[in-house]
Amino acid sequence: MTRALLIVDVQNDFTEGGALGVQGGIATAERITRFLAAHGPEYDLVVGSRDWHHGDDDNGGHFAPEPDFVTTWPVHCVGGTPGAEYHPALDTTGFDVHVRKGQGEPAYSAFEGTDDTGRTLRAVLSEAAVNAIDIVGIATDHCVRATALDGIAAGFDVRVFDDLVAGVAPDSSAAALVEVRAAGATVVPSARGTTATAATPATAATAATAVTAATAAAAATAEPTEQEER
Repeated sequence: MTRALLIVDVQNDFTEGGALGVQGGIATAERITRFLAAHGPEYDLVVGSRDWHHGDDDNGGHFAPEPDFVTTWPVHCVGGTPGAEYHPALDTTGFDVHVRKGQGEPAYSAFEGTDDTGRTLRAVLSEAAVNAIDIVGIATDHCVRATALDGIAAGFDVRVFDDLVAGVAPDSSAAALVEVRAAGATVVPSARGTTATAATPATAATAATAVTAATAAAAATAEPTEQEER
């Protein structure tokens, strides 16, 4: 498979001290950075997404002076402001593509965004022949959830690394992971998703064949007395 890593909305406004700060956001940024250092080169493409809202309108009703925190929100992640920037604990030097979303409209999924040339995320992935994506980032119960569901709907093999996400609330985050798993995603810790620790069905079959062959060879070369003793 051609696999991409998609890092969703690890931004100042979504981490502690931001306009919509998520508890554990900074620690998640740090863990993603360590994961990138160890496993970034294993990916064919690394993509970062960000909310990038307008500052001079309500972004299609997304911003509200008295938000309900369900469909309306306080002002956050206005493009060109510090709140919209990646958190400094996230090392972005290995990112291949940056996607911006919510430019004048509500947007949760990274698949609603575009890169600097105007390509949609789906187009970016398709042009790179990507057919599998691993998703990490913020927030589990909002943008990570929406991105995973859209990825599944678009036909990608989707994994969410549950130790590299942070959510707004424990219950809604747990429910989001149940939902994306039910929709067809794999939800696992990152250690089980890396090439060093996770064998694909093909490699597992190859390994089983090798073990069978080795066992047969050992039996064929065993001393007759050893065979009789068995």
